[in-house]
Amino acid sequence: MVQRDFSHVRGWVFDLDNTLYPPQARLFDQIEQRMTAFVMEALNVTRPEADRLRHAYWAEYGTTLAGLMQIHGLAPERYLHEVHDISLDHLNPDPDLRARITALPGRRIVYTNGSADYAQRVLAARGLDGVFDGVFGVEDADYRPKPQRAAFEAVFARGGIEPLEAAMFEDDPRNLAAPHAMGMRTVHVAPSPADAPHIHHHTDDLPGFLGRLVA
Repeated sequence: MVQRDFSHVRGWVFDLDNTLYPPQARLFDQIEQRMTAFVMEALNVTRPEADRLRHAYWAEYGTTLAGLMQIHGLAPERYLHEVHDISLDHLNPDPDLRARITALPGRRIVYTNGSADYAQRVLAARGLDGVFDGVFGVEDADYRPKPQRAAFEAVFARGGIEPLEAAMFEDDPRNLAAPHAMGMRTVHVAPSPADAPHIHHHTDDLPGFLGRLVA
């Protein structure tokens, strides 16, 4: 049944954080700490206010960075470098995941709201370098973040992805709404499922799920 749902798919789009590595690695804990520190310095606010703004901007604009750019005119380059300057010591190569992704027919890309450089570092630590046809960050969508449809459209155009023949794998349910509207198969990758009409499938075992798609 699941294999039939993906029989038409020739474009495979993977989010990065908490999708191509398990949430237990807790990389985003490090990123959030660095985001808070950056907001404190850039806006000269207290830690509680920086945390409040970080959450508010994420909720309203899609990312903290998008809010900082929209409200405060912040240039994005230093932010992206500083918040992603984290340790990847908790990541291990996953040969099974590499084999499952390599077996997928068609084009395979990574699309993250982080930077492409950070994504490349994570992929190398996971033993997934060289697997994908393209690795795209928020800079490749002119700093427009997921869940904005225009951001997906920009990256898919760059990556050679035809939405009607593609699938999206993502841990944040809201980032699957636009791909669903564009005609893609959507897969929520997370420990617990989310009840939303724009989510077609859920898995807490990405290698296992991908193994069911290729005979």
